[in-house]
Amino acid sequence: MRSSSRSGTLFRLVAAMVAFSVPLQASAGCLRGINLAGAEFGEGRGTYNKDYAYPSEKTIAYFAGKGFNAVRLPFKWERLQPRLGRGFDKAERKRLAETVKALRGAGMTVILDPHNYAYYGDKQIGSTEVPNSAFADFWKRLAEDYKDDDGVQFGLMNEPHDVPADQWLASANAAIAGIRETGAKNLILIPGTIWTGAHSWEDDRPGGANGAVMLGIEDPADNNAYEVHQYLDKDFSGTTDTCERADDAVGALQHFTDWLKRNGKRGFLGEFGASANPACLDGLTRMTALIGKEADVWTGWTYWAAGDWWPATEPLNIQPTAEGDRPQLAALVSGGNLPARPGSCLALRR
Repeated sequence: MRSSSRSGTLFRLVAAMVAFSVPLQASAGCLRGINLAGAEFGEGRGTYNKDYAYPSEKTIAYFAGKGFNAVRLPFKWERLQPRLGRGFDKAERKRLAETVKALRGAGMTVILDPHNYAYYGDKQIGSTEVPNSAFADFWKRLAEDYKDDDGVQFGLMNEPHDVPADQWLASANAAIAGIRETGAKNLILIPGTIWTGAHSWEDDRPGGANGAVMLGIEDPADNNAYEVHQYLDKDFSGTTDTCERADDAVGALQHFTDWLKRNGKRGFLGEFGASANPACLDGLTRMTALIGKEADVWTGWTYWAAGDWWPATEPLNIQPTAEGDRPQLAALVSGGNLPARPGSCLALRR
């Protein structure tokens, strides 16, 4: 999908205003962001602009203009690195780099998100086919590209699942070691397994509970946060337009906050989202308000989701329509949780 000259002008105007008014720096804390989906769409490697797409200049400008200061950017590992242990695909590497540059130019922190659920194709990380060394190699190459920009954060993996926590810990530590070998000091976001739900963080499962096992993370730079996701519907999956468990979702974030405080750790809410019904909007406001109140241990949040290719009928989508802003946007703003301009939050103290 091509951007019109008008949208390109709008993007450049917003970027220039941001660059003039604030430093391009919001890397450590107080992130109020959005997942801009699209680059993870489609099966296999796919064809660019047919099966998947990166966010347009118009979309970037819209969310920057609304005060969002961070974007979690999903993409597929297989597209960036078609063969394990080998160099990145040149075209895909360029598309990713150009998108990161555009987001940074708009004053937004970028969270790189290989959206693979702890798989490469249909093979799980930690298996014979995809050993931890391959995962470490991927992250070492990616870190080399972005290690000089502390406004880029490294989300190790989207929602690992069907993998024991102790197995995932070994994979995560291998990736962290690969990143730090490059000299990169960027903030690393570390998910647990079981889809990294806040509500299940301390549940005992085969291989141990995330809340116990993931304390074994080894980071030589000591610059990381634990990423959790939390939805509000009946099974916390975010697959329906109801929010009958909004109270439980807020409670889950409070329990996770308590875990962070007990263990001297930081947290990040990488995904949460809901439809526009009143119970959902109230839940969203309470969730962001809790994180804002507990900013000593939370680095921020990124709402799921927006992006140029979402259908208007997608309940959680906050991509604007011809009628204007989505109601969820007002709920996020109403709690006083969006900064007046991108980048205006102070960095969280280490």
